[in-house]
Amino acid sequence: MKTDIFISAIENRFPVRFLYRLSEIVLEPYFVTFNGTGKKVIYGRVNNTNEIKVFEYEKITNIKTLQYNRFSPIIPLVPNYN
Repeated sequence: MKTDIFISAIENRFPVRFLYRLSEIVLEPYFVTFNGTGKKVIYGRVNNTNEIKVFEYEKITNIKTLQYNRFSPIIPLVPNYN
C-alpha cells in the first residue's frame, strides 16, 4: 500500500507528508528502491531544503499525498568544460 501511494506521488509529482520516527516530514519523493541490507527505502528532497534524504519504509506511518501543490525535481547543473 505504501508503495502505491509513493509511486502515484512520484508519477504526478505531488509532495507527501508522513510521520518518520514520530517526526512529521514533508517530502518531494524521487524514487523507491532497496538499500544495501535489502530494506525498502524512498529517496526524496525534504521540504525547504536542498538535501536529498533516504527514509526506510518500516519507519514511515500516516502517509498523505498533498495534491494541492506539485513540484519539479531539482536537477544539478554540471558546468561544461571545453
